Amino acid sequence: MAFASLPFSSVHLQFDSPNRSLLLSTTTTTTTTTRLSTRRVVVRPIRASVSEKPPVPAPPVTVSEPEETKLPLKKIPGNYGVPFVGPIKDRLDYFYNKGRDEFFKSKIQKYQSTVFRTNMPPGPFIAPNPKVVALLDSKSFPVLFDVSKVEKKDLFTGTYMPSTELTGGYRILSYLDPSEPKHAKLKRLLFFLLKSRRDKVIPAFEASYAELFETLEKQLAEKGKTSFPAANDQAGFNFLARAFFGKNPPDTKLGVDGPSLISKWVLFQLGPVLSLGLPKYVEELLLRTFPLPPSLVKKDYQRLYDFFYESSGFVLDEAEKLGISREEACHNLLFATCFNSFGGMKIFFPNLLKWIGRAGVKLHTELAMEIRSAIRSNGGKITMAAMEQMPLMKSVVYEGFRIEPPVPLQYGKAKKDFLIESHDAVFEVKEGEMLFGFQPFATKDPKIFERSEEFVPDRFVGADGERLLKHVLWSNGPETEQPKLGNKQCVGKDFVVLMSRLLVVELFRRYDSFDIEVVNLTDFDKAMLWQI
Repeated sequence: MAFASLPFSSVHLQFDSPNRSLLLSTTTTTTTTTRLSTRRVVVRPIRASVSEKPPVPAPPVTVSEPEETKLPLKKIPGNYGVPFVGPIKDRLDYFYNKGRDEFFKSKIQKYQSTVFRTNMPPGPFIAPNPKVVALLDSKSFPVLFDVSKVEKKDLFTGTYMPSTELTGGYRILSYLDPSEPKHAKLKRLLFFLLKSRRDKVIPAFEASYAELFETLEKQLAEKGKTSFPAANDQAGFNFLARAFFGKNPPDTKLGVDGPSLISKWVLFQLGPVLSLGLPKYVEELLLRTFPLPPSLVKKDYQRLYDFFYESSGFVLDEAEKLGISREEACHNLLFATCFNSFGGMKIFFPNLLKWIGRAGVKLHTELAMEIRSAIRSNGGKITMAAMEQMPLMKSVVYEGFRIEPPVPLQYGKAKKDFLIESHDAVFEVKEGEMLFGFQPFATKDPKIFERSEEFVPDRFVGADGERLLKHVLWSNGPETEQPKLGNKQCVGKDFVVLMSRLLVVELFRRYDSFDIEVVNLTDFDKAMLWQI
C-alpha cells in the first residue's frame, strides 16, 4: 500500500435555515488552517416527511464478464532509466511535472500496456530501489492480494519503510507478512477488539456525530459560519475511542489534542511520499533527502501511547494470553486506531460527501426517503437490520469506495517466477521483483464497469449490481471476501463499511439535500489511510 501525493478535491458545505447559514469546510492542509469556499451552497433541515416525489430511478448498471480468450505472452514494456537520474525524473513527473494520474496515463499510452516497468517515489535518497512493475487494470491488480505469490513484508508504505522509532521500536502488524508468526497473533487481537465491542459502535457513532452537528450549529449561531474539518476530526477520534475502549478523550489528560498529535506523527512517517504544496526544490530537500527525525515527535507520540495504555486494559490482558507483550499490543492498537481507522475516516468521509453532493437533489431525496422509512420501520432506531433495508444507501457507499478508494497504492514482492495477465497480454514476473498497483485505475476499469469514470449511485443495487462487488478492492481484497489470519485484508473491513454507512444515515436523517463546492489542495490528509 502507499499514499496519494497530488492535490485532491475537498468539500465545502453550507446548510441554510430560515435565519442563518452554516458554512462547513471539509478542507484541511498540513497545518491547522482551514480554507473556506467562495461559493456557498444549501442543505435544508429535514422536515417531518419528504413531499417531493423523486423521479423514477434508472435501472442499475450491469456489465457482462469478458469472455476468455487466448492471450499472447509479451515482455513487460518500460524501463527504469539511467541509475539515479531515472528515478529522480520519474519522481518529479509524479509529483510536479505531470501529477499522479497523468504520470500513469502517459506511460500506459507510451507503452500501449497497463502493465509496465517504472520507478515509484520516493527513490533516492530515501529508498535505494524504486523499481517496480506497475499493474493498472482490474485483471492484473488482484495478484497483489495473493500471498502465495507475493510477499508483504515491510511494504505498507511502498519502496521504503519509516523508522520503527515512530512505533515504539516495533514492526507494526501492517508491515508484517502473513508468514511471520506474530502476524496471526496481532490480527487475532484486533479481531478480538472488534468482536468484543461490536455492540458499542452504533451508539458511539450516534453520540459523537450528534455532538458534531450540535457543535456546528452552536458555532453558526455565534459566528454565522463554522469549519467542518476540526469538528469532524474530533468527532471521529472521539467515536473510535468510545467504540473501542469506552473512553471519551476530552475527559482524559489527552483532551482534544488527539487529532493534531496524530497528524504530526503521520507526517513523519509518510513525508517521503507526500506533496505539501511547497516549492518543488524546498519540498524535495525537506522530505526526500533524509527522513524527518523521530525525536521531534517523541513526546507527542508518548501522549497518545499513554492514553491508549490507560484505556485498553481489557485488550492488553487478552494480548498477554496470546503471547504478545502489553507494550507491543498497545503500539499496535494505537497504530490501528490512529493511522488506519482515524486516517480512513479523515479522508474517506469528505470524499464520500463530495460524490454524494455532486450527484444532486434527486439522489438526496431518494436517500432521505429510504433512510427515514427504514428507521421508522425499526422503531425509530438505527440498527443493523434497518440499514439492511437501505439498498440505495449501501450502494452509494460501495460506489464511493469504488470510484475513489482510500487505499490507492498497493505493493507486493514476487515470491517466485509466475505469469500475470492483463486484459490484453500475459507477462512473466521474476522472483524478487516489486509489483505495484494503482487501485483507482483497477476499480475504474472500463472493461469491467460501464460509465466507469462516473459516480453511479445505484450501481450495486440488485443481483447484477451485487455481482460487481468482487471488483471493489479498497480493503486490500475483494469486497466479497473476508479478512483472515492468513491474508492481508483489512481487519476492520466490515467496521469501515459500517461507519461509512452510518455517516450517510446520520446526514440524511437530518437534512433533505446539500450542494458542494470542490477546491484543490495538497494531500497530506489523503495520505492518512487504513489497511492491515
